[in-house]
Amino acid sequence: MEFRRLGRTGLKVSKICLGTMQFGWSADETTSHNIMSRAIELGCNFFDTADVYSRWAEGNDGGVSEQIIGNWLAAGHVRRENIVLATKVRGQMGDGPNDEGLSRVHIMTAVENSLRRLQTEYIDLYQVHWPDEETPLDETLSALTDLVRAGKVRYIGCSNYPAWLLTKALWVSDVRNLVRFDSLQPHYSLVHRAEFERELQPLCLDQGIGVIPYSPLAGGFLTGKYRRDTPLPDSKRAEGVRSRYMNEQGFTAVDRLEAIGKAHKATIAQMAIAWVLANTAVTSAIIGANSIEQLEDTMHGAEISLSAEQKAALDEATAWD
Repeated sequence: MEFRRLGRTGLKVSKICLGTMQFGWSADETTSHNIMSRAIELGCNFFDTADVYSRWAEGNDGGVSEQIIGNWLAAGHVRRENIVLATKVRGQMGDGPNDEGLSRVHIMTAVENSLRRLQTEYIDLYQVHWPDEETPLDETLSALTDLVRAGKVRYIGCSNYPAWLLTKALWVSDVRNLVRFDSLQPHYSLVHRAEFERELQPLCLDQGIGVIPYSPLAGGFLTGKYRRDTPLPDSKRAEGVRSRYMNEQGFTAVDRLEAIGKAHKATIAQMAIAWVLANTAVTSAIIGANSIEQLEDTMHGAEISLSAEQKAALDEATAWD
């Protein structure tokens, strides 16, 4: 497994990041522990979670993914210093008016709860999950700076930020001498490109921001599970995939991933991961897994190197104006 610097920092992370949204939702605790242990064996040192995972599921009050990771760490499957542990704050974690958002009050409470659930003394990368329009940036960044200076957090990042807001945040950090966002977690895949590539990509390259995209398989669409002649499963997830990606451009992208993949003896999913990682702006691609078999298949994408011609052919399939 190749390791890359996270943006301009000295922190080195594997170019595959294990996303853990499924833990405690579609993967039980035993399965989740086995997936994490296998990921370590395969060279992955980078895990991503969020305090809100998976509060939307029935019977889940949030924090479950963090709890599962914490139990795995406490069982001694890996030395804490040998993994880079990332989590996120912003989502609703209770019924009170201050139980969500990016205020100092919520951040200070949320980080202590995350540390307790994760059973660790520090978080390597603490990310704001999405913007909070009701809280000034300087309040959020000041609180995060205090956490870094207290040793509870080592680096900070953001997710789902538009370019203008990330630029403003970097400016606030600069003029107020506050810790700055060193990573961005954007939605990015072969069939969802413009949102990142149009403005965020040049910004991240210019400012040395590490990029760790989520949903590089487009909700499963870029696994080949959904094809032109395949009946659509009856589920909300499948309906979301249909409305976003099941069009001529999307199917052309899948066909081209499959065709080029034959030269690498690779699956469609592996090729989709290889394409994301071929972008020089990208540090690490976040993948999820409900089983060890799924993990092993997807992680192999990190071993595939696309030629310039192959990447150009894939780029052309989903070119945007």
